[in-house]
Amino acid sequence: MAHPVAITDDTFADAVEQRDGLVVVDFWASWCGPCRALAPSLVQLAAEYEGRVTIAKIDVDANPRTSRRFDVRSIPSLLFFRDGELIDRTVGALPKAMVAMKIEQHRTPKAPSVAARAG
Repeated sequence: MAHPVAITDDTFADAVEQRDGLVVVDFWASWCGPCRALAPSLVQLAAEYEGRVTIAKIDVDANPRTSRRFDVRSIPSLLFFRDGELIDRTVGALPKAMVAMKIEQHRTPKAPSVAARAG
């Protein structure tokens, strides 16, 4: 069964910014109760979306550089990256269904509008 991938300040660029597709990054800490409450849902979602979406975790205490870079001030925070670009974020221990809804919302790029295609 798939699990969230542990990433660090040093591996963030390779694991997130240089990866194609959707990557959901959980900013968390071991002392954070809501982070611990969210963790089982992320494990389940990592298994359910294996091969289609990457779920990653970064410990804010051990990796302050990335937390500062993305202005993460409250945890848990989920940051959604598609093709290396930050496209959305949530704060708080959301129910699994809400995280899954966000994943579905962002899993595939939206088609360009008719006006954009007419260009």
